[in-house]
Formats: sequence, structure tokens, C-alpha cells
Amino acid sequence: MEGNPPRMVALLAAAVVTTMLSLSSCCASSAGGGGGQLLHPVILIPGSGGNQLEARLTDDYRPSSLTCRLWPLVRGRGGWFRMWFEPSVVVAPLTRCFAEGMMLYYDRDADDYRNAPGVQTRVSDLGSTSTLRYLDPTLKLLTGYMDVLASTLEKAGYEEERDLFGAPYDFRYGLAAPGHPSQVGSAYLERLRLLVESACAANGGRPAILMAHSLGGLYALQFLARAAPAWRAAHVKRLVTLSAPWGGSVQEMLTFASGNTLGVPFVDPSLIHDEQRSFESNLWLLPTPKVFGNTTLVVSQRHNRTYSAKNVTQFLQDIGFADGVEPYRARIRPLGEVLPEPGVPVTCLVGTYVDTVESLVFGDEGFDAGPINVVYGDGDGTVNLASLMGPIKAWSDSPAQVLEVVELPKVSHMGILKDKSALDQILRILDSINLNATTTT
Repeated sequence: MEGNPPRMVALLAAAVVTTMLSLSSCCASSAGGGGGQLLHPVILIPGSGGNQLEARLTDDYRPSSLTCRLWPLVRGRGGWFRMWFEPSVVVAPLTRCFAEGMMLYYDRDADDYRNAPGVQTRVSDLGSTSTLRYLDPTLKLLTGYMDVLASTLEKAGYEEERDLFGAPYDFRYGLAAPGHPSQVGSAYLERLRLLVESACAANGGRPAILMAHSLGGLYALQFLARAAPAWRAAHVKRLVTLSAPWGGSVQEMLTFASGNTLGVPFVDPSLIHDEQRSFESNLWLLPTPKVFGNTTLVVSQRHNRTYSAKNVTQFLQDIGFADGVEPYRARIRPLGEVLPEPGVPVTCLVGTYVDTVESLVFGDEGFDAGPINVVYGDGDGTVNLASLMGPIKAWSDSPAQVLEVVELPKVSHMGILKDKSALDQILRILDSINLNATTTT
């Protein structure tokens, strides 16, 4: 989250030495893993900010300053450049240019989200893990994301684009409730379907394992819930989620209120909080009423008001983001009211016993000044335990839904992608599935 929270919203500094990202039957053909073992293909679905995003500027682009006329400093063939992640954005004037380029706009007439005028974006290399291993391939030590996880799977016998695939997407966009268009998000689900079918066909008809981090877990759940039962049974063996924010995150309210740099130096949160608010996916990551109910999550001394997950619309009004109220109310909030069963076996890996924002108090100076007090509770450092565990409890009561929950004490939201205890659990799950595939073939 969204890093994020798995959220793309943090800007990574070159001086930072740790990653700050804190979400019908197949055709037959033969394929096998190392040592002759038959492997179910694995498809990695990243969280918010978990893959590279490219952009180019057209004649319709209107920069706000002379500096932004020079942004980006380097462009490639056809004018395309890597917008996320590009380390020069930690320089304040360029931070503003970056934020303007990343902005989304809600089109009320179309009832959908759009890029900023004059900004075209694309996600490259669907099927490859290249764009989600490192956010900047020239700064691998600083911008590694799924690199350790992917390398661990390769050591276990998986091979890139044979039985190991990546499913990057434009993480700024989300999905919408039935009856509302979601052009970018829906197009991604269609590309994901084709990737799953292709991976299945290339591996002897063995159904795929979807492995999704953070926001990617929400996308994967909606993908499966919207698929026909027969298709799911033929193409998806299991869903494995890592730190999925089923009910949102209290930390997301900090992002909306005053911006959240996640501790990255040199970045002024006031330069990025409009951009962060504009992301449809960040609205999706706000705490849901179903999980958090009437619990007070934010206090504003200036407004003499408290906010829970049940009055998020008032919260959005009071922070000065009235434009977010209608899309949140009509498009996003219904997605969290019912958590559909995925219809395939699920294993949820969750980090616990890591201090996680539970409530925020803002003083008389208002939201822009940041919180004057933060109360912490249990979770993975980004997503609250109630969100990680609560929403999926109903699945365990369903005779049609197989559910396994694995708690990982002291494993953080981002640490789950590289911590040994988490990687060991992932290998255990894959070994169990693949051993069965080999012995029954």
C-alpha cells in the first residue's frame, strides 16, 4: 500500500539506503521446473508503487513553471521516460513537476479517472518481473522491491517468463463498484486474464498461483470474484496474499490529511499531498466502515470534530478535498462493504506486532501542519491488524472457501517481501502445491 502503504506516494531519495516503498480449460503444452519437477506457474502482482511507470508529454501538457518545462531531464525514444521511479524528483522544484505529472483527475461527466492533460502513461513488460524487481534499474541497492522474492523463487527452480511472471499495472488507478466505469482498471483485469491463460497454456495446463502484495491483493480478489467459476477452477490454483489491506489502513488518512513522505528526506509533504489525494487507488485504501466502524480514527482540534470510517466524506470535505467525496461515496466505498469470496483456495500471510498508526490528532494549526499526536496499535507497520485479519474471517465459515492464515510476528509490510520467515512460508506453500502436481501427473 499502498508502501507503501503500499502506496506509490512516497518519493525515494538517492541518499536513502533502504527501500521506502512501503497492493474454460487451458491449452496443453509441456513444461517443467528444475530437476524435472512440474511447477505451477506463479504470477507476481505488486502493490501500490511496486512497479515502474513510464510517461511522455504531449503538446497539451501545460507546465506550471519554467522548471517544469525542462522536466524530465532525460527522455528516451519517442519521448518516453520513467516517471516512477526517477530519483531527481527529490529536488524540490522537480518534486512539484513530478507531482503534477502523476496527478489524476476525476471526470464527473464520464464518471471515471483520467491522467493530467498532456500526460500519457504506460506500463511496460507485462509478463516480465523486470519492472517490479527494481523501481530504478540503475539504483538497484536503493530501489529493490520484489527482487529478493523473485530471486528466491528462481533458486527454487522457477524461471523468468517460463513459469515465473510479473503483472505490473498503473497503481494510481483503482476499480469501481458495479455500474461505474473503470477504463484503466478494467483493462488491467483483462490483460491479467490473458496472462493467466497464457501462463497456464505454457505450463502443461497447470493452473497458476497468484501471489499479490498489498494493493495487489485487492486487485487479485476483484479479478477472481468477477471471473466465471469454471474459469477460476481451470486457471487459478491458489491465491497467496502478502499484507493485503482488506479493510484499508488508518495511515491512509494521514496521507490524505497532510501528505506522507514515509520518512524520505528532503521531500516537503505539501508538494505531494495533492498528487497523493488524486489517486483513485488511495481512496480504495481508506479505512472501511465494515472493519473500523465508529471507532475514532482522527481528531481535529481546529474543526472540533472526530472522524471514523463512517464519516470519511466529512473528513475529505474538512481537509479541503471536496472533489474526492463523490467518487469515494459512489465508486469506492461500496467495494469495501462486501468482501466477496475469491472462489479459489487462499493463503494470507500477515505481519503482526509491528507498531501501526491507529489514531491521529491534529491541532489548532490544521491538517497541513501534520498530527500533534499519533497512537499506535498492532499491525504490520502500515496496515492495521483489524484490516489484515478481520474481513477474511467470514471466509473461514464458508464450506466452499479454503482459507489459510499465516501470522508472521515482527514482519513489516515491506519486510514480508524479503524476510526469511515469510520466504520460507512462501516456499512451503509452493512446495506443497508443486509436489502434488508432480505426483499426480
